[in-house]
Amino acid sequence: MLGFGLIKTWRELSAKGIMGINRRNADYVLKYNKRSLYPVVDDKILTKERAIEAGINVPEMYGIISTEKEISKLDSILAGRTDFVIKPAMGAGGDGILVVADRFEDRYKTVSGKIISHEEIEYQISSILTGLYSLGGSRDRALIEYRVTPDPLFKSISYEGVPDIRVIVLMGYPIMAMLRLPTRQSGGKANLHQGAIGVGVDLATGHTLQGTWLNNKISKHPDTSNHVAGLQLPDWQGFMRLAAGSYELCGLGYIGVDMVLDQEQGPLILELNARPGLNIQIANNAGLTLRAHAVEDHIAELKRQGKTETVEERMHFSQTLFASVPS
Repeated sequence: MLGFGLIKTWRELSAKGIMGINRRNADYVLKYNKRSLYPVVDDKILTKERAIEAGINVPEMYGIISTEKEISKLDSILAGRTDFVIKPAMGAGGDGILVVADRFEDRYKTVSGKIISHEEIEYQISSILTGLYSLGGSRDRALIEYRVTPDPLFKSISYEGVPDIRVIVLMGYPIMAMLRLPTRQSGGKANLHQGAIGVGVDLATGHTLQGTWLNNKISKHPDTSNHVAGLQLPDWQGFMRLAAGSYELCGLGYIGVDMVLDQEQGPLILELNARPGLNIQIANNAGLTLRAHAVEDHIAELKRQGKTETVEERMHFSQTLFASVPS
């Protein structure tokens, strides 16, 4: 039997519209995401190919290795390139990703400064192919792509890796956003479960709000000691446009859109997630449920009127309704 205190807490969370994992799965993931479309988001190569066909900005793909025999193509794929990223097509949580920042004579230097050989890169690709990092341990493919160079804005509030921006999108309407910042604890990865920081972002303006680290609210980055709130993310409308347009890209109704800000190319879609986490609510001090209900009511009204909305109209609706109110 639940204690009174626990019941009270649950009711308070529910009143604030905090979404739990059961509601996320039953009311949104299962309802809006057709299983037949999961491969489009679970396989980074398929996502990238769809985006390229649609003219959506993504990191350039240098090559794909699908079999052990094709590892021999690595020399030609890397010819003349000093930096690149190798990742499993069906990996999760940043595992199995190798980021090379430069060449060192006949070897390679990773972003952390480690010197590795060509043979070590081949071994990493072989491990990817066996399914060591894939969802369910199935055979995988290795993707070699452009290495994103973070915008200088992030140097004071990030550790080593590439910060990314996660936007939760319901039927093409952005409903909540978060900036994810790598830390020493996360090993330079923008993964909250491994120790990265999540920072809420105002959908209307692109200004950063409060931070969350290991499920606790914070105001400063643990490695740089700089404040994470009050920053203006460049080209915020570009991020919102990519997020809203991802619905047409994959056909899934409830997704997390992960994007990066490259100092040369601007906003780029990195990957899509059909089962986005819920920590974004802590970072924004707001619940997903009430926002999701508002979008569902709006879509129902449009349907009664026989109308649909463009990407720009969906952006405007979300940015008007879900703008953060200064505390």
